[in-house]
Amino acid sequence: MGRPDTTLHTEVAVVGSGAGGAVTAARLAAAGRDVTVLEEGPRSEPDAVAPFSLEEMATKYRHRGLSASLGSPAIAFAEGRCVGGSTEINSGLYHRLPGELAAEWARAYAIDGFDPGTLDRYAAEVEAELGVSRLPGPAPRSSAVLEEGATKLGWRAVEFARVHRYEPGGRAVKQTMSRTLLPRAEADGATVLADCRVLRVRRRAGRAVGLDVERTRPDGTRQRVAVLADHVVVCAGAIQTPTLLQRSGVRGVVGTGLKVHPTIKVAARFGEPMEHDDVPMHRVTEFSPHLTIGGSASRRGHLALALAETGLDATEAMADWEHVAVYYAAIRSEGRGRITALPGAAAPLVTYGLTDGDLSRLARGLVHVGDVLLAAGAFELHPSIVGGPVVRDRAGLVQWWDAVTRRRANLMTVHMTSTVRMGEDPDRTGTDSYGRVHGHANLYVNDASLLPDAPGVNPQGAVMAIASRNAEHLLATL
Repeated sequence: MGRPDTTLHTEVAVVGSGAGGAVTAARLAAAGRDVTVLEEGPRSEPDAVAPFSLEEMATKYRHRGLSASLGSPAIAFAEGRCVGGSTEINSGLYHRLPGELAAEWARAYAIDGFDPGTLDRYAAEVEAELGVSRLPGPAPRSSAVLEEGATKLGWRAVEFARVHRYEPGGRAVKQTMSRTLLPRAEADGATVLADCRVLRVRRRAGRAVGLDVERTRPDGTRQRVAVLADHVVVCAGAIQTPTLLQRSGVRGVVGTGLKVHPTIKVAARFGEPMEHDDVPMHRVTEFSPHLTIGGSASRRGHLALALAETGLDATEAMADWEHVAVYYAAIRSEGRGRITALPGAAAPLVTYGLTDGDLSRLARGLVHVGDVLLAAGAFELHPSIVGGPVVRDRAGLVQWWDAVTRRRANLMTVHMTSTVRMGEDPDRTGTDSYGRVHGHANLYVNDASLLPDAPGVNPQGAVMAIASRNAEHLLATL
């Protein structure tokens, strides 16, 4: 970047405003620190667009939700790119990091201060701040059918808690970061700057000294901004955080070890309307944590996309779209991927390799989804497999075992983790136990990149608890 058009000074620069960045900013600002948050995407009013709509994908998703990792098969993935980050676009399902997993990670990666009791204490604080709740009344049909199908099969199913507040009349309001922690941080003196793409971290003699930023003005023109900072905390998510660090010349274990929850879908047609205003909050947990069954957003556009993935004629199903909903099976994957920043390119190269075992588990998951949906009353199932056979009874599900192949399966994920793992061994991890980048005195990571593995549950709760813990540790060192 050439000579900046303007220069800003701050004590702590936070890159990214999602679950990790918002928690970091709120904790530091509440303690009286001078905090500036840089968000690449725009700021919009929380109710400006309908949730899970195509308009939301156009305004709040990176690349309109059309990102994908290279591999066989490719895996589509979605990231939030707006004030509030991916908390603005996810389903808000909330789960604490399982205690046994925290203990396993602490041992395997030599993470200090990572015992389940400590993490639960931070999780409880987050839950009290945001309001984590369950439905005050009956579940929508798209969700209830999962519980009904599981009950008929003798499987476990639960309603997951969500980061939601329920208003009188039952309206659910997702407690995104733009509604909650970011306004609180601003009330405590933090500055949140939207439309600011961070090009690189300025470094000198093992220290971060600031950021080179390109800011887009309301008229579309751009200005160069130098943000001089005493401390830099990168919270841009498991794809963008390693990309920025690599672009800034940071070496070490950065960008390797990407983990995701690969997900395969089924569009199910029922004899009744499925209520598409909300995502299903029930999950079939009979096979957890290695395999989870749940439901996705099922607005008309999502259904059209899901049905198109089969490559078969779905005219009749789309004509009856109010009776159709999308469900999925998600697995903990043995595979892993890599993030590579490309010179001169804004987007990184993302690769991910599934193992044969992963494909086998996805096929098993697909059949289990079919089982539970047929038990719940679905009479027609369209799998997200190119040319995948439409199934109308349990006997037909056997066809799916051989249909889930590297060439035919359409997979996606919204959970990406583990690209800058935390721990005390610099040969295996990118940061220390509290997110400080190895070899740097004042450069930190505080987002899903730190998780050593994909947790098998929605990761937002784990990310927020860990971010809160790390922010408290950072405060003790300032």
